[in-house]
Amino acid sequence: MRNRFANSLMCAQRTLSRLYTKSVETSSDSSLSSPKTVKPRRIVLTGFMGSGKSTLGPLLAARLGWSFIDVDDVIEAEAGTTIADIFARHGEATFRERERATIARLAAGDSLVLALGGGAIEHQATRTLLLTASGTLLVHLEVELATTLERCRGTEQLRPILADHANLESRYLRRLPLYRMAHISIPVDALTPEQAVEQILSSVCLDCGQMNPS
Repeated sequence: MRNRFANSLMCAQRTLSRLYTKSVETSSDSSLSSPKTVKPRRIVLTGFMGSGKSTLGPLLAARLGWSFIDVDDVIEAEAGTTIADIFARHGEATFRERERATIARLAAGDSLVLALGGGAIEHQATRTLLLTASGTLLVHLEVELATTLERCRGTEQLRPILADHANLESRYLRRLPLYRMAHISIPVDALTPEQAVEQILSSVCLDCGQMNPS
């Protein structure tokens, strides 16, 4: 079992190196994503609410033997309050700057899977950092708006925007092209978290075979 798991980790890490090289060569924003051959040392997950960042992230980290951090959790822990409260008390601009600084600090770490809040991609400095930082692989988990509504049903009290479909759609359409600037974009509407992990790790690993260590 140990040998099988070790082989899985080695294969997954080789896959990420090849995947990262390929994805940055084909990014939709050539001005930020010039071809690189740097092996990724961290994976950053972005996407709209309901895309599964906080669910998939720990699974991906476990497969790689890396750590997982949710940026929103760190911000709330350090502020001693909720993100909603930060928005209400200080406004979005203040929150986004705090978020940017937190991401910049965390993204300096290695062997790390980092999950972003859904709106982090709208901050230009954050996008530039994640698209150009050596060793960072930015992965977009793409979902249709209908998937967001289905997966987030029942959380309207925590996410009031879900009840305002017009504003929700506007936000989704505004962010989608920014998400798609990521090094790789994976449609996950029909995928389980486990399948999405496989998609990230083995989509270009033609010679790895089954990597599941269980």
